[in-house]
Amino acid sequence: MKNYHVVGIGNAIVDVFSAADDTFLELMGIQKGIMQLVEKDRGEMLYGSMKDRVQAPGGSVANTLAGLGNLGLSTAFIGRVHDDALGRFYASHMADGGTDFVNPPVAGGELPTSRSMIFVAPDGERSMNTYLGISSELGPQDVSDDVAGSTQLLFLEGYLYDKPKGKQAFERAAKLCQASGGKAGIALSDPFCVDRHRDDFRRLVKDLDYVIGNEHEWSSLYQTDLSSALEQASQDAGMIACTRSGHEVIICRGEEQAVVPVHRIVPVDATGAGDQFAAGFLYGIATGQSLFTCGRMGCVAAAEVISHYGARPESDLKALFRKEGLI
Repeated sequence: MKNYHVVGIGNAIVDVFSAADDTFLELMGIQKGIMQLVEKDRGEMLYGSMKDRVQAPGGSVANTLAGLGNLGLSTAFIGRVHDDALGRFYASHMADGGTDFVNPPVAGGELPTSRSMIFVAPDGERSMNTYLGISSELGPQDVSDDVAGSTQLLFLEGYLYDKPKGKQAFERAAKLCQASGGKAGIALSDPFCVDRHRDDFRRLVKDLDYVIGNEHEWSSLYQTDLSSALEQASQDAGMIACTRSGHEVIICRGEEQAVVPVHRIVPVDATGAGDQFAAGFLYGIATGQSLFTCGRMGCVAAAEVISHYGARPESDLKALFRKEGLI
């Protein structure tokens, strides 16, 4: 049985990027700057409208695992792809990037591999239109004892809660991880996701060892102002991280708190900022760093990914950490 530093569970989505200006977004009825789920027909229409498509394996947790692989940790991903061209592309690219893609592409069935059409505006804002496809069928049968039960950290994706089977997969993986002495945590994913599953998430936060979210997600979860929300959250969860874009990162563990300043940079493409913050943050947890250092590592990784196109790091993150005096 292989032991992992981090195992992720989430939607296996191929990201398809294309540049688009505000006029195009308006014409296509795309709401700028947010993630929207789309049905198959709209997904195919949007895919067909993209000029100069660039594709890359994506999905929030999978992007985080790519960052952790860049940092030299052993990682595995529990996800579901179809045995089609996009699915085979996804599985092989994850493996090439050093992450074990533990479930082989599924033959048969009607749903194709999931894809997210990401339109990037000139100001770097991205508008994501995600067709979930076969990812939405991820269930407890996809979670093996050997993988979820042999990791130091398990990282879950809030979007999985959109389907009952995804929720069951999640809960099975978290129990297996914690039963074997590992720590399980979640990224809240987005405020709309929190709105849809508020009661479930509030219960879940109490069972998890760490939770990552931005200021809007935390406020939405507890339906109150940020400081009250974080006070409640730090009583509920083992450890919490709150990112405030362009301001600071607040990390709490019991009575202990760290406030990490954020150095503002103009993004080339904001895709993956939260995913790579999670990568740096989890690397800090996995290697036993202080709360402040965990937060700084998250910020450095996020700054790297928004300095170029795409949701995964292109520079050596460890070298950047050294330069900052973090390792």
